[in-house]
Amino acid sequence: MSLVAFRGNADARAGPEVRRFVSSNVKDLLFVTRTNPDGSQVVRSTREIDATPSSVCADLVAWAQRQPDAAFLAQRRDGAWETLDYRSALDQVRTIAASLLRSPASATAPLAIVAENSIEHALFALAAMYAGIPVAPLSLGYVTPTSDPRRLHDLLEVLRPGLMFAGSEHVAQGLRIVAPDVPIVMGFENAALDVKEADEAFSRVDADTIAKIMFTSGSTGTPKGVITTNGMLAANQTQTAMAWPELTAERPILVDWLPWSHVMGGSHNFGMVLRNGGTLYIDEGRPVGNAFATSIRNLSDVSPTFYFAVPRVFTLLLEAFEGDEAFTAAFFRRLRGLGNAAASLPQPVRDELIRLARTHAPHDVRVTSSWGMTETAPMSTTSWGEREPDDDTIGTPAPGVEMKLVPSDGLREMRVKGPNVTPGYWRNPQATRAAFDDEGYFRTGDAGSLKDPDDPSRGLVFEGRLAENFKLATGTWVNVGALRLALIERGAPLIEDVVLTGHDRDELGALVFVRGEAAAQIAAEPESDHAQLSRHPRVRAFVANALGAHNAASPASSTRVVRAIILPEPPDRANGEITDKGSVNQRRSLALRAHDVTLLDAGGDDPRIILPAS
Repeated sequence: MSLVAFRGNADARAGPEVRRFVSSNVKDLLFVTRTNPDGSQVVRSTREIDATPSSVCADLVAWAQRQPDAAFLAQRRDGAWETLDYRSALDQVRTIAASLLRSPASATAPLAIVAENSIEHALFALAAMYAGIPVAPLSLGYVTPTSDPRRLHDLLEVLRPGLMFAGSEHVAQGLRIVAPDVPIVMGFENAALDVKEADEAFSRVDADTIAKIMFTSGSTGTPKGVITTNGMLAANQTQTAMAWPELTAERPILVDWLPWSHVMGGSHNFGMVLRNGGTLYIDEGRPVGNAFATSIRNLSDVSPTFYFAVPRVFTLLLEAFEGDEAFTAAFFRRLRGLGNAAASLPQPVRDELIRLARTHAPHDVRVTSSWGMTETAPMSTTSWGEREPDDDTIGTPAPGVEMKLVPSDGLREMRVKGPNVTPGYWRNPQATRAAFDDEGYFRTGDAGSLKDPDDPSRGLVFEGRLAENFKLATGTWVNVGALRLALIERGAPLIEDVVLTGHDRDELGALVFVRGEAAAQIAAEPESDHAQLSRHPRVRAFVANALGAHNAASPASSTRVVRAIILPEPPDRANGEITDKGSVNQRRSLALRAHDVTLLDAGGDDPRIILPAS
């Protein structure tokens, strides 16, 4: 085993077993790697994690004392922003916590929340954590009119909640059908309850106390409940603050739509505001159709200091900026950082964001890419330090995170240790045992590698989900994540997402989702519906040309796409084809669109099939 420390340029004084690399571009950013006998590599930063609060609500208590009148949460009511300050939030949290302690909810019978993001949702979630009761925010996708009630039933069988909070009567009705024996609440009254019991319960909350049960997507079976402790959430916010000193330059202001049932919105963004005494403006918009106009209105009204999203949303933002100087100026007026997650940001999108930031922002704007998952609370890697990693990477391990890169079918699985990593799955000891290797690293199932093994500070390259990758009949592996991104970049601005086919076949195919607005512009028919646009000759020709250009640059059998179908409708959110954060679930999409997959894999002369342009 060899140990190598990196800082850029080789230090001639280092011995044969240790090489030290010193770079003027890096300040206090030293990475250590080792190579194990099995070929796995371990990389970590030598910077230790700073002191961390013991619980999530410790931040609420601290800010209620330091800045009681500062706005914590804001939500539109009748067209105007209604705000809740830190002191009032803590008062209501203590009262609700006292009420929850008299309810059937307990440390072993969580509080389930099925609701839109709202001030009431936040107060109930914080109250449960204040009382030491786990809270389980569940996706509203489980209770839509077209969703399969068996999915919600299976989830609640795993969770076994003692109490459920419903955000509307419609949601409450759906919950009553599936779980008639579990009591439901839809709000609270500011009754004069004795909060002494709640304060005593909070005094017993520590880093090991379970704060949340966050459910995975369930695309391959019954969702697993990720145990998320107070210590995990608190540590991850400390890691974030260490990586992004801009957070402490001024109180963060976020305008955010990401659902709190998802770890990015509910743990990362919400926790960032709470840790740093900022204000979270709850955006009721969505990056879907006309709903995004609501987000634009909110972002025009409230200029954020940080904005976090998936690549699809940044593409929509760039569209909205075109020809709208007022919106562009408002968005960048006090912006300090843009954060991308879930997939790499296409380079043209990144370049344009940087250009606009340099033109409109009053100071430097960090454009970061991060990687993580529900089981890591979520951030495990990010862009940090004075010498930021390369643009096409997911950054480097956060302080306190140790990553092991294990060879797997021609790639390397990223496995992690750290204070932000889950201890396991709720009521699922078998899945918990399988989730960790014999050295205690969490098996993420994601692939990645060091961009430059001789300089880890350049970052890690994300190479997709190992479970999504597949082999062609030739035995050649297809890197789905990298190929998908390449096709989206080549097909900009039309191609929104791609689902790849060809498992155990000779050739690759692609199911293509197109963006309605771009399709209408290309077709010069703005009044056409999505299905009509998907069949339009100009739209089909655009996809054919994009595939042809891609194949010319990437002719290998594992990257060459020989046929495609433009899907006539957007992803089906109700059936789990698109996740809460807005990305397409590849495996779910392949299952839901089995007929299209068969058509593509069979080839033939079906008129829906598009062949790459020569």
